[in-house]
Amino acid sequence: MHRALFVSEILVEIFVSLNQLPSSTIGWTQSSLTRKSLASLARTCKTFHELAMDLLWAYMPGLRPLFGCVTRLHPMIYDPKSKYSWSRCVDPLAEHEFHQFLRHSSRVRNIVMSTNTYIHLLAALPIETCVFPGLLSLSWMAQRTNPGDLRFFLSPTLRHCCVSELYSDLHHIGTQCAALEDFTVQGHADTAQLSEVVRSCKGLRRLHCAPLDSTAWMHLSTIPTLLEVKILASRNIRYPLDNLDFATFLNLSTLSFRGIEVEAVLALIHHFEFPSLKEFEMYARVLPWAEAEQLFRALSRCKASQTLEHINISSGSRIQGHSGDSLTAVRQFLCFKQLRTLRISAHHSIHLDNDLLFEAMTSWPHIRSLSLLDWHPSTITFRGLFTALRLCPNLYDLQVSVDVRNIDIEPEAESFQHTSLRTLVVGSSELESVNVEVVAHIIFSMLPAVDQVMRASGGVPRLWSDVNKRLEFLRNRSSSAAGRRIAGGVSDPN
Repeated sequence: MHRALFVSEILVEIFVSLNQLPSSTIGWTQSSLTRKSLASLARTCKTFHELAMDLLWAYMPGLRPLFGCVTRLHPMIYDPKSKYSWSRCVDPLAEHEFHQFLRHSSRVRNIVMSTNTYIHLLAALPIETCVFPGLLSLSWMAQRTNPGDLRFFLSPTLRHCCVSELYSDLHHIGTQCAALEDFTVQGHADTAQLSEVVRSCKGLRRLHCAPLDSTAWMHLSTIPTLLEVKILASRNIRYPLDNLDFATFLNLSTLSFRGIEVEAVLALIHHFEFPSLKEFEMYARVLPWAEAEQLFRALSRCKASQTLEHINISSGSRIQGHSGDSLTAVRQFLCFKQLRTLRISAHHSIHLDNDLLFEAMTSWPHIRSLSLLDWHPSTITFRGLFTALRLCPNLYDLQVSVDVRNIDIEPEAESFQHTSLRTLVVGSSELESVNVEVVAHIIFSMLPAVDQVMRASGGVPRLWSDVNKRLEFLRNRSSSAAGRRIAGGVSDPN
């Protein structure tokens, strides 16, 4: 064996490279060839054994592979005729079998539990036994979980925990798992119980869960490591927050709400400061215009106005009318000088004109994605659009309404091209008396990276279908001409 393989750093790089997979393939789904290779390396020599075994057992799709190490259970598990329910009539592990089951459990770093079928086989294990002393990540999706099932998995080293619902075993997870950084509770949970669990966590970085009470929010504001909070309700609920004191989330960068009424979100924005907030997201089933205006105003007045880069506010339905001034509403966002993404679809329409679009782009020099759709006839013209685009060279996704009937630009006389924009979505409905060829030529000449124009409300009406067909024709003709020029240049001896 080459002496370089005795250098642990080199060996680690080789083995880790062998174990690396494409991003679309993870964990147990990795190729059998990779696992067989690691198993073969583990049997090759003592130098390879420990590292290969660590990688081989690092990820576990449940407990079945570990039970396969138990002499009594091995034939049942790996018998081709064995059924999924093989364990139902099997006695729990005896004391002399514990070491066989635990032989490799200390190597497990990531485990995904989709069923608790085999848990009863561990019934005789001493309650203080730490089955996975090195576990870093736990994903528990098992249904009908019994009290005590999770106790074997709550390792002091656990950093990431995702559960399908709030189980009684998690009551003091923050105390049992002091290293916990990421905690996700996917399903509905009692607010008081969930808040008590969250208050036991002292070093969280990310929290995804159902609504919390005021005491839990106050606790979260004291955690300096906290970076991300996402509150998700399965249905639109009224979520009162009382007795909030003023506090600061020093390092929180992401704040997201789904299914929560605006009143609760406003209470949080008014009572807390977010000096490091970069991303704000809110989805409501219905978001009336008056509440949307309150939300816009509150965001613009909080300290996060100097740091916010991504804002996404949306609702599941459009309001048929409103009495507010959408021009004034849009101006509430002009103070966000670091804005990269702004997507607003929380009401019937956001009305823009050339002047406001220009003012917005002047205020957002770093903007990369903008969605402000007006469902009424637009007053943004092509000249207003391209004048604004000159100010935002990094914009790649744009969703606005354009008055395509008003051709106020001559593409042959313009040298400007916006080469970054790739997605153009328009909100204008199908209109009569539109010059399809001129519209297509303008887009082709000045937005060369846009393959086709899409309509926000879904589907492609005849107008835009015709424009896209013309765009495809222009691109094909341009490609053919370029090919002929290249061919002519190659054959020309001069």
